[in-house]
Amino acid sequence: MSGERVNTCWVPSIFILIVILLSFSLCVRCQDVGDYNEADNPAVLPLLTNLVYSRFSNLTVIFSGEIKQQLGFCIKDPQVDLNGAFNFSSNTGFLSNCLKTTKGDLTQRLCTAAEMKFYFNTFFERGSKGTNFLKPNKNCNLTSWLPGCEPGWACSVGSDQKVDLKNSKDMPRRSVNCKPCCEGFFCPRGITCMIPCPLGAYCPLAKLNKTTGICDPYRYQLPPGQPNHTCGGADAWADVTSSSEVFCSAGSYCPTTTQKIPCSSGHYCRMGSTSQAKCFRLTTCDPNTANQNLHAYGVMLIAALSTLLLIIYNCSDQVLTTRERRQAKSREAAARSARETAQARERWKSAKDVAKKHAIGLQSQLSRTFSRKKSARQPALLKGLGPAKPGTDEALLPPVAPGPSQQTFTTSKGKNKEPSSLTKMMHALEENPESNEGFNLEIGDKNIKKNAPKGKQIHTQSQIFKYAYGQIEKEKALHEQNKNLTFSGVISMATEIEIRTRPVIEVSFKDLTLTLKGKNKHLLRCVTGKIMPGRVSAVMGPSGAGKTTFLSALAGKVAGCTMTGSVLVNGKDESIRSYKKIIGFVPQDDIVHGNLTVEENLRFSARCRLSADMAKPDKVLVIERVIESLGLQAVRDSLVGTVEKRGISGGQRKRVNVGLEMVMEPSLLILDEPTSGLDSSSSQLLLRALRREALEGVNICMVVHQPSYALFKMFDDLILLAKGGLTVYHGPVKKVEEYFAGLGIHVPDRVNPPDHFIDILEGIVKLNTSSGVSYNQLPIRWMLHNGYPIPPDMQKNLDGIEMSSTSAIPTNVIDPAATGAQAQSFAGDLWQDVKCIVEVKKDHIQHNFLKSKDLSNRVTPGVFRQYRYFLGSSPMQDCSFEIIFSGQVALLERE
Repeated sequence: MSGERVNTCWVPSIFILIVILLSFSLCVRCQDVGDYNEADNPAVLPLLTNLVYSRFSNLTVIFSGEIKQQLGFCIKDPQVDLNGAFNFSSNTGFLSNCLKTTKGDLTQRLCTAAEMKFYFNTFFERGSKGTNFLKPNKNCNLTSWLPGCEPGWACSVGSDQKVDLKNSKDMPRRSVNCKPCCEGFFCPRGITCMIPCPLGAYCPLAKLNKTTGICDPYRYQLPPGQPNHTCGGADAWADVTSSSEVFCSAGSYCPTTTQKIPCSSGHYCRMGSTSQAKCFRLTTCDPNTANQNLHAYGVMLIAALSTLLLIIYNCSDQVLTTRERRQAKSREAAARSARETAQARERWKSAKDVAKKHAIGLQSQLSRTFSRKKSARQPALLKGLGPAKPGTDEALLPPVAPGPSQQTFTTSKGKNKEPSSLTKMMHALEENPESNEGFNLEIGDKNIKKNAPKGKQIHTQSQIFKYAYGQIEKEKALHEQNKNLTFSGVISMATEIEIRTRPVIEVSFKDLTLTLKGKNKHLLRCVTGKIMPGRVSAVMGPSGAGKTTFLSALAGKVAGCTMTGSVLVNGKDESIRSYKKIIGFVPQDDIVHGNLTVEENLRFSARCRLSADMAKPDKVLVIERVIESLGLQAVRDSLVGTVEKRGISGGQRKRVNVGLEMVMEPSLLILDEPTSGLDSSSSQLLLRALRREALEGVNICMVVHQPSYALFKMFDDLILLAKGGLTVYHGPVKKVEEYFAGLGIHVPDRVNPPDHFIDILEGIVKLNTSSGVSYNQLPIRWMLHNGYPIPPDMQKNLDGIEMSSTSAIPTNVIDPAATGAQAQSFAGDLWQDVKCIVEVKKDHIQHNFLKSKDLSNRVTPGVFRQYRYFLGSSPMQDCSFEIIFSGQVALLERE
């Protein structure tokens, strides 16, 4: 019964549904043929709106390929992006309004795919041109220009024609019922159809501004001669720069293309926004604003950075001090290990020698006592040579190596017993006493040498320091042995130890004369001689003798002077500046970084000036060797100091200045008064270090003031200059007293010879008339002694001196006294001064900027790598750009 009732109820329901579907299909079929006359019916309008929207919502599928080809660099998925831009499903009110305005003629006015392609292709064809004109087409050309061709207007194809919006080939003919463009659409100039504005745009109807005659908010004007033509809708949609008036303005948001709402307080709206965005926390947003007020975040960022800088400023010293302390502990541990190893090796050698002597004496005594009963008492002998009793002298000695008979007995008694590790180590040390492996009583195996880091395997600080201090202790031991070595011992030492040789530089000079430009004043005159590698030469003389000028001339650093004569390098006429990478020059003034420690100064100079391919352990070895030789171990971690900040003493500062040049392993080292301000012991320490450099083939020349007698005897050669830059003596130090004695000049008792000679040249000490020599004649005496030519203006001092047959007056020398100096006018003197200044500036520019051919065969790090060393490798304590600049200037000055 119930089932029949249900079936009976379903019959009228199915009938009603069929009627509704039939009516809907008729309605849809009518709409397809272009009949939208029911647009005024409120009940049918939503259905018509959805139908129109469904017809143009997915048109991007047709030309997505061309969009990806042209705009693929900025659009990842054209179909998704453009469909999102034209997604009006949330609000289609502008379509409903347009349907009412056009009275159902909207689909006849929409642009087809062909017209859209025609419009958007103009963007790619015109390129960077700023024109917005379209090409002539079927509807808008020179012969047919309808009102719909004007900007903001559109026409219809007619109610009797069907339009296929997906047709991408043919443009339909539109010439009927031309009207202004609807709100939410834009109608470009040159085509007669409407294109919907994308989301983020604001496309209201334009209003005529009677003052300017422009349709606001757009920028087109009404066509002349057409009084019935009014302002229409939007006329273009492109990029922001060319059509910014179409986009929703900043400070407002547009949920639809026909509605613009000002941004409320607490929100911000960028240009083209479809909704308002809420401001972040701790920010403020005023009404109608496009950006957030981020002042709070800026204050927080500044506060955080200031706090971080304060922490770094206050804690950096502690961090650097801790780092330095750890490095110092590692360095001290390495030095202590190297010293203990060297001491243990020496103790072992001494104990081995004592044990050998004791064993030989004991064996000879036993052999004499038991010579007749040797075979019978051999076990007793072996027993007597067994382990010594505790407390006796024999117990303190290392075990004695068994003789041939003892070896036979031991082998026969215990064939499977192997020698202990200690015995193996002792035999290894006995075979190779100069082994690089450490003396370790606990391990004592042969794997130490295998496991020891070598070459590029040395990476850690402790390994590098152990390597460096091990080499230094080894050099000390060899230096002690070198005092009593025979010739064969020297040869064996040289063949067993690898020595890194340096290039040799020998500088010879002949008739070297320096004349000050513009004043014709001689600073040096007729200086002839040479300085040789492996020797330490001292340049001495009174004030004004040209000692510093002489060194500057040898180093190629003279500017503002005219140089005559010749300077030969290794017997060749080459510029000394070609060897500047292996030439060290220590000026009178200290060029050190006062805000760096002693070790940091030396490390920076070594890393920047040594060969770039030298291994880091070898560079550390060079630095440690210089610190050791100059006696700077106690102040290696101390700041050098500045005028405002106290640092090391003046003598230590002077030694650091010399060490800056020693760490670059020069072949020619020139020093200008390195012992000034040093006491006698510090001067001797410095000179010992320089003599050690000379033993490696370094050519060393230095200016010295008032050396002690012990210091004077440590020099190899002496160059003694008189006032005016004239040579008085140039030769070995051992023969200087003999030479002056030959002239009748004897050094009094208890008088330092160099001081006596300088006093004579200064005119303080008067020579005896019996000798027949005056201090003015001493340079001429030296020229005559060596057969050098005498300048013409010095001929007046030849009275009473027999000229050597080898001396002659050169014919090409002009005597300035004979020619006479003509008096010049004020203008002439001024011109000479200006000319002199220009020449001096020219010399400075050539000296600093002109490059010479590099013959040093050393590749040093570049400027940028030197800056990286200075910034990153050394733990600076007051780092500033002033320090960086001064560091590079110091390197350039040395070059």
